[in-house]
Amino acid sequence: MADGPITRRVLLARLGAAAGVAGVGAQAAIVVRSFVPNVSYDPPSTVKVGLPESFADGLTFLAERRVFIARDGRSFRALSAACTHLGCTVRAEAVERPDASDPSGRRQAQVYEFSCPCHGSRYAADGSNLSGPAPRPLPAYRLTLSPDDGQLVADLGDEVARSAALTVP
Repeated sequence: MADGPITRRVLLARLGAAAGVAGVGAQAAIVVRSFVPNVSYDPPSTVKVGLPESFADGLTFLAERRVFIARDGRSFRALSAACTHLGCTVRAEAVERPDASDPSGRRQAQVYEFSCPCHGSRYAADGSNLSGPAPRPLPAYRLTLSPDDGQLVADLGDEVARSAALTVP
């Protein structure tokens, strides 16, 4: 560095060099940022599925989300409709079973089972495996009530125990 005062020419040269470095740095930052996407193409993990009153007792299949909503009075459960073997959509089938509350065993109760049309996996009404190549039970999802409009909200990213249910007041 020179011992004397900085001349006007040196000052302007340094300011010009600093501006050039800042401009090149800004362009480099823009190029690096262009590699990071601005949007996520993943579907949202929480979805509003409807008002509790809109679901009849039994099963309701929501095809666009591949989920079953099971209603038993004021109790609600959400169960995946994707087979855990290869991801095919399972079908609900009504099955007659002896009613456990009838000691004579003559009364029949209608329950649901799920079957996979692709490879024959079968699941009980709670999603547990009954038969077939499926490696694990159907996942159950967390259900909550939306505070703003009272709709059921299914969190398809939050698996819960198959016995977990939401009871609405």
